[in-house]
Amino acid sequence: MVEEPIAFLRADAGSPSARMAVESGLGGDVRFDRAELDRILRIYGRMVAAGEWRDYAIDFLSEVAVFSIFRRSSELPLFRIEKRPKLRQRQGQYAVIGSGGHVLKRGHDLGQVLRILDRKLIKALA
Repeated sequence: MVEEPIAFLRADAGSPSARMAVESGLGGDVRFDRAELDRILRIYGRMVAAGEWRDYAIDFLSEVAVFSIFRRSSELPLFRIEKRPKLRQRQGQYAVIGSGGHVLKRGHDLGQVLRILDRKLIKALA
């Protein structure tokens, strides 16, 4: 059996500190789960192979998780993929935001939202 190289410590849901954090709204930072990161990194890898993107950054904040995509590490991000769980019941928790700050696509399903980046890949390869 292969051991996981990074040990993830999970708080006991029944512990008093975990209950206090949930009740007070301090449940921690918003994060992408493994499946979400897999989908994002799959598209990122294809765009790197096409020579369009070269760097990325991941930020986990209290209300939003952000995956920023850069052409060069010294520039502003070309795209930001955001996860905002508070918008889950409204417009959808996932969004792709362009370099100018405008929302290119927003929705409930990450796969549907990321399709806009697949179109960019097709244009890059053409």
